[in-house]
Amino acid sequence: MNAHPTSAGRDPAPAGRAPTLADILALPVLAAGQPQVVTGLAQLDRPVRWVHITELTDPASFLKGGELVLTTGMPLPEDAAGVRRYVEELTEVGAAALVIELVRRYHRPPDALVQACRARRLPLVTLARDVNFLEVTQVVHALILGSQAEAMRRTQRIHEAFTALTLRGAGPEDVLRAAAEMSGRTVVLENLAHQALICEPSGSTVEEALGDWERRSRATGPGERTGVGGPESWLTAPVSYQGERWGRLVMLPADGPVFGPEHVTVLERTAMALTVARLIHSTPWEHTAHRNALRELAEQRHHSPEDVRARCAALGLPTDDVVFLAVLVDPGPGVEGADVEARLHRELRSAGVPALVGELSPGRLGVLPALRRGRPWRPVAERLSRAALASAPGAIVGVGSEVEDLADTARSFREAARVIEATPPGQALPADRSFHELPDVDLRRLLYALREDTRIQDYTERRLGRIVEHDDRHGTDLLTTLGHYLDAAGNKTTTARRGGLSRETVYQRLRTVERLLDTDLESGAHRTELHVALTALRVLRAGPGPHPL
Repeated sequence: MNAHPTSAGRDPAPAGRAPTLADILALPVLAAGQPQVVTGLAQLDRPVRWVHITELTDPASFLKGGELVLTTGMPLPEDAAGVRRYVEELTEVGAAALVIELVRRYHRPPDALVQACRARRLPLVTLARDVNFLEVTQVVHALILGSQAEAMRRTQRIHEAFTALTLRGAGPEDVLRAAAEMSGRTVVLENLAHQALICEPSGSTVEEALGDWERRSRATGPGERTGVGGPESWLTAPVSYQGERWGRLVMLPADGPVFGPEHVTVLERTAMALTVARLIHSTPWEHTAHRNALRELAEQRHHSPEDVRARCAALGLPTDDVVFLAVLVDPGPGVEGADVEARLHRELRSAGVPALVGELSPGRLGVLPALRRGRPWRPVAERLSRAALASAPGAIVGVGSEVEDLADTARSFREAARVIEATPPGQALPADRSFHELPDVDLRRLLYALREDTRIQDYTERRLGRIVEHDDRHGTDLLTTLGHYLDAAGNKTTTARRGGLSRETVYQRLRTVERLLDTDLESGAHRTELHVALTALRVLRAGPGPHPL
């Protein structure tokens, strides 16, 4: 027989939780009896709901379950069959453990008792010294009642916290964040397709929480009510909207699959708060989840590449053997971005292309399709662009370059943003496509994107300010002649023809330009500097509206 001493001096049960068998055995009033765990060492986490002293041969008829049964051993049957029956009755009623004092009748536990307790997985604890059972009862009952009172106070605080969230119209992210903080457990909201829409980790990373999510979720069957189930012992609760179940809340176990009444209360109140939040926040939460994931990618706000891969995979976006492409859409003023977003979702479903779609910032939508390696990306970009233009004819669509790693999509989004910012409203579309990409950004588009930079404005003024002032004072048109000359790459004959001037007049005007600007127009470097400045001036004078560049 192997007996295991208990750990005296350990902390009492945490406030609000029913004390466990291990907590009770560590109390000084029982530790004085030198308790030894003979069987059931793995069941020391059993909650103890009451203490019962008995010297009856059939104590089970007075029990309701969860009791710590204390006995001197005097009433134990003499025969092995009677001992087995005694243990079976305690087990069937749900006793937490049997504690027997080895002082009066026994000095070692009977073999039949040890074998019966081991067979029925009932913890058996022996006391080597005399213990005042009445004092044990008083101390343990005080601890249990105190824990119950604290549990009631904590339950009240949980109800108050979720009521406050509901009254201020909190969104689903706020509700789940509160649930994770109150429970100390990771909480996940998923839809009926087993896609994790929101994950609030606690004590774990997103990668640990969401890794291989769909397979793990499907292994835990949908329950009609709150309960623990599945191979990982998840605590789950259905989430309904207008009488129909549309999703599920999952609370993941931490350091063992034990959940208490408090965790159940938190999860059920979370489900209620989400139902109200869905009435208030009309945007489909799948769209919100896509938006949040896209912003994390574009702004590189994720904790690690592994976390963002797990989050996107849990949303149904493939992350292996695919390439990614950032597409940005500016619908234009007066256009409802939600309409364009819905159209893009439909187009992607029709094309069978998995993707994230969402609002990256006011007036700008982001799309991140995952394409099979080797699949041409241009037809997909063209299809998305035409879908956006069908909903918003004035939309501007910018496309970044392909990337193979999800963590690198921020670069593709930056490229697409540069394209959008360098494309003025009304810019003619390329002949072979309806979207714009990085090679389209020439000097004029680059300067258009930088038009609000004071360094560009200062450079333009320093290079051309004197000519502009001369034309204003004297009514001349030197700036136009200089433009013809620079556009003709320094060819004076072409300059004269374009301006409807004689060659002599062109020579005279160019000499005046050289004098005013203190420059040599025969120098290729000087002509390049002036050409850049003149292009910037045209951009600045055109303003924000449509203009020919």
